[in-house]
Amino acid sequence: MTMRTATRATARPTSDVDEVTGLSAAACMFRSLGDPARLAILRHLALGEHNVKDLTAHLGLAQSTVSAHLACLRDCALVTFRAQGRATMWSLAAGPELLAVLAAAEQLLAATGSAVTLCPTYGDATNR
Repeated sequence: MTMRTATRATARPTSDVDEVTGLSAAACMFRSLGDPARLAILRHLALGEHNVKDLTAHLGLAQSTVSAHLACLRDCALVTFRAQGRATMWSLAAGPELLAVLAAAEQLLAATGSAVTLCPTYGDATNR
C-alpha cells in the first residue's frame, strides 16, 4: 500500500465531514434553546417586538439576565434588534422557522410524556 492509498483509506469522505459539521451546528442551536429563560424570551418575542424593559417586566427577570440571554440569542442569529430612540427593540430573526421548531419540541414532549425531565443527565433535578 502506498502512502497515497493509505491516506485515502483513512480520510473521511466529504459527506461525512459535512454531516458532522451539520450535526455540530444543530447541537449548538439546541444548546442555545436549552435555557428556560431564553425559551421564555423567544416565546414572548413571538407575540411581537419588545424592548428589554418590557421583557424584564413580563418575565420577572433582572435586566442584566435578560440582556445576557438576548446577547446569546443574537449571537446565534435567533433574534434581531433595531434602535428606536434610546431603546432597542428585539424581535425573532427567523420567526416561522423558530416557531416550527418550538412546536415540534412540544409535540415530541407530548409524545414521550415529557420523560426527558426524568433523564439523569439532562432532566430537571427538582422532579426526581
